[in-house]
Amino acid sequence: MTYDLFIGDRMFSSWSLRGWLMLEKFGIPYRSHMVGLYSGTMSQDLAQLAPARQVPALRTPEGVVVGQSLAMAETLAERHPDAGLWPSDPAQRATARWLCAEMVSSFTALRGQCPMQLLHIYQGFEPSESTRADLERIETLWAHARSVSGAHTGPLFGRYSLADVFYTPVAARIMGYGLSVSAASRAYCLELLSDTSVRQWRAMGATVNYDPMPYAMDLPTSPWPVGTSGSARAVANGPSINANCPYSGKPVTDYLEMDGRIWGFCNPFCRDKTAADPGAWPKFIAMTAAG
Repeated sequence: MTYDLFIGDRMFSSWSLRGWLMLEKFGIPYRSHMVGLYSGTMSQDLAQLAPARQVPALRTPEGVVVGQSLAMAETLAERHPDAGLWPSDPAQRATARWLCAEMVSSFTALRGQCPMQLLHIYQGFEPSESTRADLERIETLWAHARSVSGAHTGPLFGRYSLADVFYTPVAARIMGYGLSVSAASRAYCLELLSDTSVRQWRAMGATVNYDPMPYAMDLPTSPWPVGTSGSARAVANGPSINANCPYSGKPVTDYLEMDGRIWGFCNPFCRDKTAADPGAWPKFIAMTAAG
């Protein structure tokens, strides 16, 4: 049972990140298809899914098209009851649904003033009063979720759920624009962004170059708070320590240098996603440890 997931540019598409995490984090098989949000091909790319017109969009193994993230979430939870997308406790599950529904319908000031970008942290950004009100409401909801679940740290309901999926792009906005929140909320944001899957999503997004850069602001920046390329960089030639790509097992054709050693990959994408955040890829980490 393999789903087809249609997503937009990873660095900027907050809703695509939600759709991807629904499948990736809960072990549901899928194939990703990129839609040209910034290349002008979005309508053409989604034509096969009509009347869906936004990303993410999901096609079930039976060919049923599901648009809108909350509908996708409920469909997957219904079809995969043992995957644990919603909390098992009824009160927690009801609260998690509430938080996700409010995320979909609210926080327009935060979403409008602070588009998701996973590039860096803007320094000196000044949120509007409406954005500050959205942040206050979000923190109220997070505190309420923890009062229901009893989980003082970590996922909102003790175990990772769709509530954490839906608020991961919110965490990216909070951190990416240096927005002021409580220490507890900041810790939660950093935990969401430190998740291996989220780091991999960002690293894959970093393989694409944009000119002009979407949502650019004339403000100084500091590095993204989670994940770093360190000394990793693409190089033109080998030989590499490894003969086969750590991801596909295919013969290497492209190379990366890190800490004075050269590693090989089967294509530029595998190389560049690794160079963006080497620590996000367990198979690469295992290979370097063995090497």
